[in-house]
Amino acid sequence: MLKQVDRVVSDLSHQRQQFGNAGGTPLAVGIVGINQAARCVSYEGEAAWPTDGRKYRHPCQEAAEAERRLLARAAGGFDEFLFLRYLATNVPPYRFEWTDEARTERDYAAALTRLARKYDARF
Repeated sequence: MLKQVDRVVSDLSHQRQQFGNAGGTPLAVGIVGINQAARCVSYEGEAAWPTDGRKYRHPCQEAAEAERRLLARAAGGFDEFLFLRYLATNVPPYRFEWTDEARTERDYAAALTRLARKYDARF
């Protein structure tokens, strides 16, 4: 996951810039999913590398640092920046669950409320 942080920061920043190029003062929202699963498998073509917690770290071992880096390097360019924290595996039976569904709902609702207020003030 940490290997992808630079790409995510770049993609978010470029998307933000694209919206700003259209003129005006658009509201910018960054939403990033953070997997906190105990294990997963990385794929490159036909090759598969299951996480082992040592050489190939589990998502749960990298999630906090990935979130910290994204906050430091990308969040400042957005009116709202929201993390959706979840547990998911990419191997059968492909389980998915929120790490804290109630917190996710509260964070999302609070971000929407703040955005609505910013929209009213800006437009």
